[in-house]
Amino acid sequence: MTSTAPLVRVAEEWVRPSPELIARFAQYPVANLGDAMDRLGICDAGIVPVWNGARFVGSALPILTAAGDNAAIIDALEFIRPGDVVVVNGFGHLQRAVIGDNLTQRFAAHGAVGAVVDGCIRDRDIITELRFPMFSRGVTPAGPYKNGPGVIGSSIAVGGIVCNPGDIVAGDSDGVIIVPPARAEEVLAGAAQIAERELALDAEVAAMYAAASH
Repeated sequence: MTSTAPLVRVAEEWVRPSPELIARFAQYPVANLGDAMDRLGICDAGIVPVWNGARFVGSALPILTAAGDNAAIIDALEFIRPGDVVVVNGFGHLQRAVIGDNLTQRFAAHGAVGAVVDGCIRDRDIITELRFPMFSRGVTPAGPYKNGPGVIGSSIAVGGIVCNPGDIVAGDSDGVIIVPPARAEEVLAGAAQIAERELALDAEVAAMYAAASH
C-alpha cells in the first residue's frame, strides 16, 4: 500500500519515551491518570473504543490529514516503531472513514499498539476480531480519498487535546488521555496515591457491607 500524494510533509525525528516508562503507565486506568493530571489532557467523550475492552499505552505518532483523506496515514506506516500509538487528527470528519481493516493490520504488523482517530473508521467487525485497540469518533462504510495534504510527526489536536510526537497516550473503556513525558513521574506518583486511596475506600465499603450482614 503506497500513497502518491505529493503534499505529505514529514517532521524531523522525535524522542520516544522508554518502554520501561510506558510500562509503568499500563498499571493504572485512564481515570486515575486523568485525576493525577488534574482532570486535564483527556480527549473529549466523542473519542471512544471501537470494541469493548480495547486498551493500550504507548508513544504518540501524530498524523494530520485532510478531512476524509488518508494519504498521510498510509505514508506514516514506514515511520511506525514498536510501541507507537497512531494518533490522527481527521478534523472530526464523519462522512468518510480514513482507516479500515487493511491499515489496521498494517499498524499491528509494524508494531503499533493502538490507534486514536479524530474522525471515522470502517470495518468495525474485522477490527474487533483482530483485537487491535482502535478508538475513533465514529464509524461509516464510506471510504477515503488519497490526495493529501498531511503532516507526519508534528503536534496535532485530537479530541480537543494537544498531542505532541512522543507523548504518552493511554486508552481504555473510559477514553483516551495524553501525558507529556515531562510530567510522567509527577503523574505516576499521583496515580499511585489515587489508586491506594481507592483501595482504602473499597475496603471501607466492604466493611460496611460485612457489618450490615450481621
